[in-house]
Amino acid sequence: MISLRNVHKSFGSQKVLDGLDLDIPDGKITAIIGPSGEGKSVLLKHLIGLLEPDSGSVEVDGESILNLRRSELNRIREKFGMLFQNVALFDSMTVFENVAFPLEEKTSLSKEEIRSKVISALEDVGLKNIENKFPDELSGGMKKRVGLARAVVLNPKIILFDEPTTGLDPIIKRAIHQLIKDTHAKFGFTAVIVSHEIPEIFDVAQNVAMLFRGKILQHGTSEDIINSSDPAIRQFISGSLDGPIQMV
Repeated sequence: MISLRNVHKSFGSQKVLDGLDLDIPDGKITAIIGPSGEGKSVLLKHLIGLLEPDSGSVEVDGESILNLRRSELNRIREKFGMLFQNVALFDSMTVFENVAFPLEEKTSLSKEEIRSKVISALEDVGLKNIENKFPDELSGGMKKRVGLARAVVLNPKIILFDEPTTGLDPIIKRAIHQLIKDTHAKFGFTAVIVSHEIPEIFDVAQNVAMLFRGKILQHGTSEDIINSSDPAIRQFISGSLDGPIQMV
């Protein structure tokens, strides 16, 4: 489990996280939703130690990830894979080289073993015979699939998804959401997805947390959030809000 307790984070005079509490259960898909500018990506970066809170605690499997030496933090990070919003593929590398990169950096596998794992990971995300292509030869949806293959190739315990369907058309968005569900069902990792895709994300996530004004406003199943009586949540999921919420 990943646990955050009383997490505060400010950038200058801008308070982003304000006493946030959240538990992310093992083996489930948890979505973090909320209006633009509420700090969802900031929260995601706290989970992997890319940012540290001004105060509060962040624990992964019962172990604090704050104030660690770099070697200790890297040990924690080995549990994680990440699919970035912009995918972050290396343009000068082929698809094969992109997916193989973490294997070459973090394992002592032979070239034959690496090739086998890369081809298997690409097949797991529905890609065949593209390993020699470069990223600029791929569609947006294919790049997301390559990014996911790279994220799962080390079989991480946790995968973070930062707005994985941003910039994709509705058909490709649905395909990527289904791919996340299928990949999760096969590997059983813990998934955390930052998403603006309402209501589609409710069909993907087993747990949903609504971030608002620096706190988790509500955390529960998709049904819990859909049926929430909270006015801020109802406004947001009805599509009537992506700015100031009218509290009643």
